[in-house]
Amino acid sequence: MGTTYNVKYVVSDQQQAVEGLQSKIDTRLQRINALMSTYDPESELSRFNQNRFTKPFVVSAETRTVVTEALRLSQVSKGALDVTVGPLVNLWGFGPNKRPEQVPSDEQIAQVRDYVGAQKLRVTDEGLQKTHPQVYVDLSTIAKGYGVDEIAQILEKHDIHDYLVEIGGEMRVKGQRGDGSGWLIAIEKPVSSERAVQKILSVGTNAIATSGDYRNYYEQDGVRYSHLIDPRTGKPITHNLVAVTVVDPSSMTADGLATALNVMGWDAAKALAEEQNLAVLLIRHHNGEFEEYLSAAFEETVEIKN
Repeated sequence: MGTTYNVKYVVSDQQQAVEGLQSKIDTRLQRINALMSTYDPESELSRFNQNRFTKPFVVSAETRTVVTEALRLSQVSKGALDVTVGPLVNLWGFGPNKRPEQVPSDEQIAQVRDYVGAQKLRVTDEGLQKTHPQVYVDLSTIAKGYGVDEIAQILEKHDIHDYLVEIGGEMRVKGQRGDGSGWLIAIEKPVSSERAVQKILSVGTNAIATSGDYRNYYEQDGVRYSHLIDPRTGKPITHNLVAVTVVDPSSMTADGLATALNVMGWDAAKALAEEQNLAVLLIRHHNGEFEEYLSAAFEETVEIKN
């Protein structure tokens, strides 16, 4: 997944440390990587992307699970989350390709949009199917969260119920720390100039994910281009919503929703949070200051410590 992971857990006096736990976790993460990595040209997902046909392509139940949730979140977010958006991300210079010499033209964007769109991908009984042979799927907005959920399942199976699991910033916690206090999670202030804390939260038994565009962007001719591409326009977002935090029982769901809401912008994200009763913290840059919105579900679920 191109990142680090971190697992902390507490065993009671009556329990023994689980032998081989690290190996079991590593094996599971290696399996997920071998299925869903776009860095690995031999992964299951890479082979699907390289397959230039529109007939069904057999994939594992795990990959189908993640894609099914991605397509559900695409519908919930009215197309803001789209795991086929990768070619547009590349076109704008935020993928493995270097930054473009010039901002892409409307014609170039339109050409790529021919094969971008969640509606061009579907899950079959045994695999995935494209409606356009050039559809390319990137699960980086949701697969890390799936990995967190899978590690949590391993811990639960070994009767471990006090833990923190984190992969690349996506996190899920349950129970208490070794000293009997709750897990505390810091939300970063959305500024690129320093590392500072915006809030410290206790989220109970839940996952938490944050998405922001304040670190990954470039400027050209005085215009700021975010790495977050709105699949509905084919262009980087231009609104003033700078960070989204989502709390949900599933890390996979929180991971995908955080990206979707960040793409949607302040008003649409607020409306969706209220409509779907989502536990959401939004931060926007407004009149030279940071303004926050906390949904009703967020205030019910989360305890703010500072």
